[in-house]
Amino acid sequence: MFDHLIGPALRLLDPETAHGVTLKALGMGLGPRAEAPEDPILAIRLWGRDFANPLGLSAGFDKDAAVMAPMLRLGLGFVEVGSITPRPQPGNPKPRIFRLPEDGAVINRLGFNNGGLAQAQARLTAFREHQAAGGLPSGNRGLVGINLGKNKETEDAAADYEKGAAALGPLADYLVVNVSSPNTPGLRALQGRAELEALLGRVMDALPAPAPPLLLKIAPDLTEEDKQDIAAVCLAQGVSGIIATNTTIQRPASLKAAARDEAGGLSGRPLFAPSTAVLADLYRLTEGRLPLIGVGGITSGADAYRKIRAGASLVQLYTALIYRGPALVWRIKRELAGLLREDGFETLAAAVGADHRYGG
Repeated sequence: MFDHLIGPALRLLDPETAHGVTLKALGMGLGPRAEAPEDPILAIRLWGRDFANPLGLSAGFDKDAAVMAPMLRLGLGFVEVGSITPRPQPGNPKPRIFRLPEDGAVINRLGFNNGGLAQAQARLTAFREHQAAGGLPSGNRGLVGINLGKNKETEDAAADYEKGAAALGPLADYLVVNVSSPNTPGLRALQGRAELEALLGRVMDALPAPAPPLLLKIAPDLTEEDKQDIAAVCLAQGVSGIIATNTTIQRPASLKAAARDEAGGLSGRPLFAPSTAVLADLYRLTEGRLPLIGVGGITSGADAYRKIRAGASLVQLYTALIYRGPALVWRIKRELAGLLREDGFETLAAAVGADHRYGG
């Protein structure tokens, strides 16, 4: 139905309108529901949490924590909401999302548009209450990560992340410090060693007790020195994991779509190779001591498997859902389970970082 009716109809709308229609439909309970049981080979335990499968929704889709339950009902192992800033902000001027269908990609320059901390806190509190009352499918633990950003005008960036961590930490299965969006001026400069040490130190001090896992989301557009510094800082500061990667500001020569030169972050298929390379580098630089979430260009179970073998314990997708629809979730899980068994792995965890041990 998505391939032949819903998808083509949505693509007749401009991208941001189509996204809004999708969120409204999900909020009205019109989204599909996965009924098949999870394959046990896909289960993994991280940070004291049990993930029924490693496939999650990346930040950016549900910026305002409005459709967590409907997305989990698709069969995802977890969802990540945000980025959430302390104060509401409208983001950058429209148009600010551009489809590149020939390339299986999207360019966005949204600029952390969201309804702010108070709205997200209220919705997450209601979700947790609904979850505690048994409002999610049997066996669905409702794992939710919360991605934190800073307001555009804030000069003391760490203060914004401190506010988000303190307020939303009690509601999160993990928190993410997002310093890698290309659409907020100066944000990526926070990935420098001195800036990152100071920022993470302040955010960790602001975490509530008991503290949720704190992850860092990084850009794909990094030098070797940048990656070395990020790995060293994360290990020294006791960060719980790294998400690799956000969108890229690079424009591969292979891009065909008319919108290829629009400003913003490029996501989707062209991001797969560079983001996977950064992921592999971070696994090597951290010696496999930090759980990594691989995101960027996943469109199949084989893509997810390559990220896992490169070092990812969990993987996320978003752009591929725009073009392939919700059935992609179960397709990826089925293919991934088959690939794990084909290569003789009895658990997902055994395959994490396999390329570093056995070669790719």
